[in-house]
Amino acid sequence: MHKTDVGKIWSLNYRLVSSVITSVAPEITKLGLETKELFVLAEVDARPHPAELAAVLCMPKPSVTMYVKRLEAAGFLRREIDGADLRRHRLTLTPEGRKTMARGLTLLSKAFGARLARLNSAQQSELAALLEKLN
Repeated sequence: MHKTDVGKIWSLNYRLVSSVITSVAPEITKLGLETKELFVLAEVDARPHPAELAAVLCMPKPSVTMYVKRLEAAGFLRREIDGADLRRHRLTLTPEGRKTMARGLTLLSKAFGARLARLNSAQQSELAALLEKLN
């Protein structure tokens, strides 16, 4: 029986994700964002507290704090004291932040879609099911 090379699978996945991100990084920069800042914006609605963002994005809390400050200064999000817990900040996207996030995610989707187009529809469905199972 053929032994699965887990390291190779991990490496292929990492290279795919990295190459897609790298391919659109210049356009994301034109939106006024770093790529990691786009990922922060994309998670704010589901996880409006910085500590939650850090956990889900696997980023150090000080990095998330730095990104939040930059995104707030750029007018992409607001940081307010959480009314339910005065010790925490709650983040919300501004209309400009929402628009910029949508543009950035569209860039990533198109770049990834070009890679997915190399697979037929059955292969795409199988890949989606496998990724769901892994996640």
